[in-house]
Amino acid sequence: MNKKLYITSHLTIQNNKVILDDKELFRSELEDFSAFSKEAYKHFEINYPKFFKMDNLSKLAFLGAEIILKKELLNDTDNDIALVFANRSSSLDTDYKHQKTITDKANYYPSPAVFVYTLPNICMGEISIRHKLYAENSFFIFEDFNAEFLGNYSVYLLETGKTTKVLLAWVEYFQNEYKAFMCLISTSGTEAFNIEKMKEIYTK
Repeated sequence: MNKKLYITSHLTIQNNKVILDDKELFRSELEDFSAFSKEAYKHFEINYPKFFKMDNLSKLAFLGAEIILKKELLNDTDNDIALVFANRSSSLDTDYKHQKTITDKANYYPSPAVFVYTLPNICMGEISIRHKLYAENSFFIFEDFNAEFLGNYSVYLLETGKTTKVLLAWVEYFQNEYKAFMCLISTSGTEAFNIEKMKEIYTK
C-alpha cells in the first residue's frame, strides 16, 4: 500500500442483530429474516417503499448500506463510493424460488417480481440508485469470505484514484441463513486499514 488507508466504519447483520462499529444498534426476537428485515426497516426509520418489493438478498444488502452509509452521505456531495461485494450463493435463493414457479406445468406461474431479482448485482443497483453512487461496482462469488482478494481490489481502486471510498461487503443469503459484513474503507480516518484487521472484525 502506498496511500494510508483507514477503516471508517464496519457493520454486521447476523442472528437477528445489527452491529455497527462493535455497538449493537438493534436486536429482534424474530428468527425469520423477512420479518426481521421489516422490523429493522421500521426501527431505523427508513423511507424507501421499493424495499418491500426486493428479494431477501437485496433487502439484506440495502439495510446494511443504509445504516453504514447514513453518516457518510450527510457529508458527501458527490457520493464517490465504490461498491465491492461478494457472497457464496449468488442469487440462488431467488433462483430457486423462480424455478419452483416454472417446474409444475399444472401450476405454471412465473412472476417478473421474482425473476427480476435473479442476478446478484441487483442489490448493488438498488443501493446505487438510493444513494446516487456513481463510482465503480463489482460483485464476486467465492466459497468463503476472501479478505485478501476483496481487500487488495479495494486498495487498487483507492490507490489509483478511481474512488475516495470503498464499501467492501460480504452479503450472503440462502434459505433464511444470512450474514452481511460491510467495511467502509477511506483515505482518511483514525483506524488504519489492513487485511488482517478486516479478517479480525469479520470473525467477531
